[in-house]
Amino acid sequence: MAKCQLCGKAGHAGNNVSHSKRRTKTRFMPNIQRATLTIDGSVRRVALCTRCLRTNHKMPKAVSV
Repeated sequence: MAKCQLCGKAGHAGNNVSHSKRRTKTRFMPNIQRATLTIDGSVRRVALCTRCLRTNHKMPKAVSV
């Protein structure tokens, strides 16, 4: 459950940088939530990022999964 099923947003690799400038690898993961949406009259459970959930809340007709 590391990828948004609507926009395809996934994790990215990067560095944690400490005060002494030491760099260690890290993963920046999107905030994925399970949501129940009504799509074309049928109820479906999808994994969406919070940005897509906000967009869906503002424009409920915009979802086409």
